[in-house]
Amino acid sequence: MTQSFNPLEMPVADLRGVGSERLAQLARLGLNTVNDLLLHRPRRYEDRRHFKAIVELRLNDVATTRGKVVAAGLKRWSGGSKSVFEMILDDGTARLHCRWWNLPFMQNYFQVGDDVLVFGKLNSGKPRTIDHPETEVVEPGEKISIHLNRIVPIYPSTEGLPQRWLRSLISRTLEEFESRIQEPKIILAVPRERADGVPAGRARHSVRASVPGSKDGAPRTDAPCLVGLPGRAHAIRLLHSPEEMADTESARRRLAFDELVDLQIAIQTRRRRLEASARGLPCSGDNRMIRKFLAQLGFQLTEAQTKVLREIRADMGGAHPMRRLLQGDVGSGKTVVAASTALMALESGFDVALMAPTEILAEQHYRNFQKWFRPLGIPVELSTGSVKTTSSSTPGALRSAILFIGTHALIEKSFGPDKLGLVIIDEQHKFGVAQREKLLRKGVYPHLLVMTATPIPRTLGLTVYGDLDLSVIDQLPAGRAKIKTFVRSEEKLPKVWEFVRGKLSEGRQAFVVYPRVEESDEKSGLKAVTKEFENLQKVFAPYRVGLLHGRLRSEAKEAVMAEFHANKLQVLLATSVVEVGIDVPNATVMLIENADRFGLAQLHQLRGRIGRGAAESVCILIASAKSVEANERLRVLEETSDGFRIAEEDLKLRGPGELIGQQQSGLPPFRFADFRSDRELVERARELVRERLK
Repeated sequence: MTQSFNPLEMPVADLRGVGSERLAQLARLGLNTVNDLLLHRPRRYEDRRHFKAIVELRLNDVATTRGKVVAAGLKRWSGGSKSVFEMILDDGTARLHCRWWNLPFMQNYFQVGDDVLVFGKLNSGKPRTIDHPETEVVEPGEKISIHLNRIVPIYPSTEGLPQRWLRSLISRTLEEFESRIQEPKIILAVPRERADGVPAGRARHSVRASVPGSKDGAPRTDAPCLVGLPGRAHAIRLLHSPEEMADTESARRRLAFDELVDLQIAIQTRRRRLEASARGLPCSGDNRMIRKFLAQLGFQLTEAQTKVLREIRADMGGAHPMRRLLQGDVGSGKTVVAASTALMALESGFDVALMAPTEILAEQHYRNFQKWFRPLGIPVELSTGSVKTTSSSTPGALRSAILFIGTHALIEKSFGPDKLGLVIIDEQHKFGVAQREKLLRKGVYPHLLVMTATPIPRTLGLTVYGDLDLSVIDQLPAGRAKIKTFVRSEEKLPKVWEFVRGKLSEGRQAFVVYPRVEESDEKSGLKAVTKEFENLQKVFAPYRVGLLHGRLRSEAKEAVMAEFHANKLQVLLATSVVEVGIDVPNATVMLIENADRFGLAQLHQLRGRIGRGAAESVCILIASAKSVEANERLRVLEETSDGFRIAEEDLKLRGPGELIGQQQSGLPPFRFADFRSDRELVERARELVRERLK
């Protein structure tokens, strides 16, 4: 059976007026089909409906006006190679000069007596002059122009492609193809219900979509849509030809909703395929090792940790492979939960792979798990770019089950566990979706636990991690000190150094973090650890200062961390490489320079390196920015230690691209959806797809 051709997939090369040169320009914009053209989102809009009298025009004003042509002429010089065409308009209040430089053909478009609409910026007041305005000759009975006398879309363009030509092409294409625009099948499939007496849980599915091709949004009776959103065809009409500015947001929301529905179909279909094709490995364990492990910890798990472990155990013994995201704020005890989860699989005779984003974090995990698992006779191996250990030295090792800890080295071909039952990924946001899948393919549908100490805004949780079940540790262990946070200007640095020295004299330790490794940028004011190292050695003498950054060799990093752990170094000068996994309870001061150059979530992570003991801890953010907005952003950290609120603020301020990176996320590029403002649409799309895929 042949698939019917979708007219919206017709190449733009087949449209009237698109020659080879224009085709190449459109291709640079990614506009290859009719559908691409119809979804080419304007970057802004100009309201050209409100006319000003010529006498009201002011210097640098951008405005629309109208007048009769009273004079026009072309002047040439430099042997005819240069020219200016000038036209003078009069509306009865004053005169306006319109000029076009080196465009002699403009003289063909105007005649004395023409009634002309003009839009542009007044660049001279004596006489009133606009250079290269947009114009339209008004013909009696002519329909409203697509370039003037309305809210005009301004599109992303490319060199050599005029706005007027692109706007005309999109307008013609919309007129020709609007009636072919269909509602997505999944929306048409929503059962029709009367607007009165709709069941409470289903009320949001009761609004009708507009007729494809209608220009007034008239309701149709056979295509229910979602409350508050126009039909798809009408949304595309409003996108390119809004009647009011509010129409542009209405159109964006509807088209964003369609993108989010497509995303949810992909996410939920992938999860259903996994559940249909894969059986879960029996990895719930028998508790013998977990009981010994918990007994040797010397502290009780929190209620939140216990609840999460119950959820994980149910998954590990369930019919389908576990796919779970573990969220917990800094210091909430995720590593202990990960260790208990690993023991479930190890008890069941399966290998476990734990992947961390940095060698420092992988090595710290290795030390912790060696300390915890060695007494249980469980071998632990480390594999990073520069270090590889073996388990042969582990006394009484259970050869049938090994815990492998590593960095990206675990996804290389050389890593091949015998019987992989569980994959644990720490700091998931540092890895790409493809890397996660590559490690999973080292086994036959192993269970997956991904962890993050960077709280994830709900919008991203439903999209980036939408195929994972969610567990949250929302409780800190007893005995953790509260962290006080202060924002200070650079002028206060001498007093800040004095405060830090006071803490060192009490026997405490401090982190000092800079945004760069080397090559301080004097113009931007950014400081670098290698440049500041010598200065801080003098500032803190006789206390010892250590240096840690990502470019150090693995042995050097280990040596510095070991000395800091042992309090042989009192100050650790570092980059954001200490963002995760560093646990030194005696360190009670975190000082971050150029703090305005970090994201809020990252600052929250860095702050989490202190407050890991019972002593009061202080985080000081040195803001070099002069802008009020940058400093207000940092005030959020002064006000709250709630990682989830901070993550939501970070999403609003920075967007998802900076939080997770487009390539890391595995998300398709969106034309219309915006995670900063579209949480409600994400939830509605998820609910709709979940209903229809049952």
